[in-house]
Amino acid sequence: MANEVLDSLLKEYEQKRMKSELNLEKRKEKLYLEYPELQDIEDELNSYAIKTAKNILLNSSSNIELLNKKIEELREKKKKIFLTNNIPEDFLSPSYECKICNDTGYVLGKDYRSQMCNCLKQRLLNVSYNKSNISSLDKQNFSNFNINIFSDEVNPAKYNVNISPRKNILNIKNKCIEFINNFENPNCKNLLFTGNTGLGKTFMSNCIAYELLKKGYSVLYQTAPVLFETIIDNKFNKYKNSQQDLFYKNVLDVDLLIIDDLGTEFLNGMKLSEFFTILNTRLLNLNSKVTKTIISTNLNIEQLFKNYEERIGSRIAGNYDILYFFGDDLRFKH
Repeated sequence: MANEVLDSLLKEYEQKRMKSELNLEKRKEKLYLEYPELQDIEDELNSYAIKTAKNILLNSSSNIELLNKKIEELREKKKKIFLTNNIPEDFLSPSYECKICNDTGYVLGKDYRSQMCNCLKQRLLNVSYNKSNISSLDKQNFSNFNINIFSDEVNPAKYNVNISPRKNILNIKNKCIEFINNFENPNCKNLLFTGNTGLGKTFMSNCIAYELLKKGYSVLYQTAPVLFETIIDNKFNKYKNSQQDLFYKNVLDVDLLIIDDLGTEFLNGMKLSEFFTILNTRLLNLNSKVTKTIISTNLNIEQLFKNYEERIGSRIAGNYDILYFFGDDLRFKH
């Protein structure tokens, strides 16, 4: 199944790349009709490039210097035409969706080996695992953040704190922006969102996911029940295929892992053990890169320590910024 998804996505990438290159040829044709001198310059540049290559093979340094001078003059002439006529600099470059892999899905790693680009990794995560979890990012992002739906009332008796829900959510938003801006800083802590249902925890998680996806990071978003059940199923190779470890690998090394609804899963010893391994591996960066985690739960800190092992509670308390959501249920506000 995983191979079928990858094959399908690679065909889609090939079609996107071909479309970009076809559109480029159409733009060139139109541009050269309007500015014939650009066609002449391009033909000369191609000719000089071939001559330069030949002289490099012949080791003729004097000719190479002269050819490079001619090429530079032509490039300056071309640049002047572009500036005079307000033609964008990248007009004669393919408009690839991903500027990192040029819509191939693969890039050269530090060891000069081909590796999957983050854009393709994310597509695979979305199709195979995220599904509907991050389908509403076009609506749930900071540009749609409405501070006015949060109460400006300071009510210590009701909320057990001395600030209003509005002030609190602004503090949380600022903390989330700080998390995004310092994502690759290993000293920047992970995030734990705690509070009742309907107070904006999922919205804020989606805001962070949206911003990090724009920056090219990979995001895996799962509810705790689905996350743990899928891991256990894969451990026992329930689906009986060669990809049984792929999900677990993604959980451990995805740039951002979002675990939603922690506390709604049915717990047992195996799930607790797997949860600790996930937290510990990602905290210690055992996958040779900085990975971050966001956990969202209706449980408070006391309940987390009570329901989970001491070692899990201590990992969260020591390595996560705990952000408390409070106020009125936003689902009933329009």
